[in-house]
Amino acid sequence: MSVVNCAAYSRKTGKRVAEMPIDQVSETLAADSDNFVWVGLHEPGTELMKLVQEEFGLHDLAVEDASRAYQRPKLEAYGDSLFVVVRTARLEQDDISFGITYIFLGPRYILTIRQGASLSYATVRNQCEHNQKLMRHGPGYVLHALLDFVVDNYFPVADDMGAHLHAIENEIFSDSFKKPTVRHLYDLKADMVKLRLAVTPLQDISSYLLNHPDEKLIPRAILPYYRDIHDHVLRILDAIDAQSEMLKVAMDVNMALVTVGQNEIVKRLASWAAILAIPTMIASFYGMNFDHMPELHWHFGYPATMTVMLLGCLWLFRRLKRARWL
Repeated sequence: MSVVNCAAYSRKTGKRVAEMPIDQVSETLAADSDNFVWVGLHEPGTELMKLVQEEFGLHDLAVEDASRAYQRPKLEAYGDSLFVVVRTARLEQDDISFGITYIFLGPRYILTIRQGASLSYATVRNQCEHNQKLMRHGPGYVLHALLDFVVDNYFPVADDMGAHLHAIENEIFSDSFKKPTVRHLYDLKADMVKLRLAVTPLQDISSYLLNHPDEKLIPRAILPYYRDIHDHVLRILDAIDAQSEMLKVAMDVNMALVTVGQNEIVKRLASWAAILAIPTMIASFYGMNFDHMPELHWHFGYPATMTVMLLGCLWLFRRLKRARWL
């Protein structure tokens, strides 16, 4: 169902006063100037978006952006309203899925449109309805609750990526090349980049809401709550940066250990090749089939040659062993 919820709230009491069809929003707002409306939509169709635009008087460019499958997180002002785009993230069986939420904020309304992977905002609505004192501040407080919910859901995602990194530490510090390990590290790095791209714009969004407050949209009394969001955004960015650095080090260490292991194999092969070169060189002289060669008809020629080969191989073996090539 595209319309998840559509309800009016009183600024005097902070309570929900009515539920209504989406096409009666403008009439409800006109009936009582102290009420504001909170509408939640989930992947609405074109016809519903046209109806919503007419009811709330939304800007054409904002509606066009909200109709697209992907948008970079941002905040734009259109007259006395704000258009906010945030990326959402959630865990689905140890995989990270990303979605997007569009938020339209006006003096007497707040509209959310969820697209893709996103947790339901029913928890946020219940929390706001139980906090009637703050709900008296209107849509500005609801915007804070929504942004706070989105940002707080980044923390378990970042923690899960850190847990995955610790889980494969034994594979990382192995001196043998394992393709699944490298693939896992690459997937983690890709998820961290996506998460950072989702979180970073929220730093500018929260800063704008703090430093350019519009009393009609965001009363000064709730600015400390937006400061808390800004602090959470900085914390999640620090966590992502720390884990990203750890992941980079882990990838470098894994490749270095694999390279060291390959070098050890090359050293052993080169050592045995040098040892075998001694009997090969001596035997090659006696395989030339010349009639006149030194010691060719000597009675002790064969045992003497074998002894020289063996002693030469043993001498070189001991030298390479001391040098730790074997």
